[in-house]
Amino acid sequence: MSKPSLVRGTRDFGPEKMAKRNYIFNTIKPVFERFGFQPLETPTMENLSVLMGKYGDEGDQLIFKVLNSGNFSEKIGQADLDEGYKKLTTKVAEKGLRYDLTVPFARYVVMNKGELAMPFKRYQIQPVWRADRPQKGRYREFYQCDADVVGTDSLICEAEIVVMVQEVMRSFGINFQLKINNRKILTGLSEAIGAAGKEAILAVAIDKLDKIGKEKVLEELVEKGFSEEAIANLDPIFAISGTNQEKFDTLETLLATSEIGQKGIEELKQVWAYMAAFGVSDEHVELDITLARGLSYYTGAIFEVKALDVQIGSITGGGRYDNLTGTFGLPGVSGVGISFGVDRIYDVLEELNLFPSNSTVTTKLLFCHFGEAELNYALPLLQIARLAGINAEIYPDTAKIKKQLDYANRKNVAYTCMIGSEEMESGILTLKNMITGEQEKLTITDIIAKLN
Repeated sequence: MSKPSLVRGTRDFGPEKMAKRNYIFNTIKPVFERFGFQPLETPTMENLSVLMGKYGDEGDQLIFKVLNSGNFSEKIGQADLDEGYKKLTTKVAEKGLRYDLTVPFARYVVMNKGELAMPFKRYQIQPVWRADRPQKGRYREFYQCDADVVGTDSLICEAEIVVMVQEVMRSFGINFQLKINNRKILTGLSEAIGAAGKEAILAVAIDKLDKIGKEKVLEELVEKGFSEEAIANLDPIFAISGTNQEKFDTLETLLATSEIGQKGIEELKQVWAYMAAFGVSDEHVELDITLARGLSYYTGAIFEVKALDVQIGSITGGGRYDNLTGTFGLPGVSGVGISFGVDRIYDVLEELNLFPSNSTVTTKLLFCHFGEAELNYALPLLQIARLAGINAEIYPDTAKIKKQLDYANRKNVAYTCMIGSEEMESGILTLKNMITGEQEKLTITDIIAKLN
């Protein structure tokens, strides 16, 4: 008999953890809905033709491929093996687990474009899978909470994302920093340092700055063919500092000869202007020129949120993509979105003890009884409590009261209602506060009024 185990990078979530996760979902979802986003779900699996080529070479390697049914190797010969894993993959696997929620969303928009009111705003809360190396804050299976709007290139959408992020983080009590950049600025930067056309390589390398440091990033760029002159020209970028306005001023000078770089600066300045119109401070918002986000489909503003009081990667990220639907035959549909990493947010709230004390409570009232007759007497009372909106249950077996109270304590039940022969005769029940130990004699009507 084999010993049960979990796949590395995956986790079980028992009732206590699920209650906390539901607290996260129930905090984020109302914010999405207040901003006009509608719910959507897409399948766990997508065709590889949908997924591949959207995340860059490194991202494509992290897609979990699903082997074809039956004898998938029947038609594979040595020639196929010699062609390498990329071509071999297409012959043994046609499907993959979704890597994120954005690409499936783009696929959905294209397939349902005639039925959608544009701009189309949707939120999606589902798990995604990545064949990554597991470590703290990085899992192979994790939930994303996404909100995207497609069908408009208005920068009001970017400003609203900033407002949503601030609302969510403040609801959780997380001290955070929201970093913003624009991929057009990175394109302009590659032009300014003499490496035009290499903006994708530059973005992938710079995206690793927090993980591997400046020197390793520069080494990677050299390996990718960047000249010594380009590397030297890039160096001042790492030294940009000051207020957001001072950074804008420095950038305008550095990218003076790049039309696309200037366009990126103008877009971000407009986002700041809309933030001011919303009455939102940029206290927690930072213009960060080194922010790249490695996903290749981003074309405009990019966002990343870090929790400041804990060592963990980004807990929220997103950006503008101008033509993601174009890969599915519907060009020119711009979109922008944000994704909240539920699992990392969970780890932050847990480490900083920010979960509400009642976030794990699922049952508020437990009916305890001294025997079979008392159990039957309590059943209609249980139904009355439930119909009144109280989370309630009854201990299902005839057992000693101590065992029933131990059960209540293990489940963090706030109140118990004792049913004995005296309670059956008088209709006056004994309500016990399991936190303070206080007991009261009340009718079921009074109990419901008290707990509500």
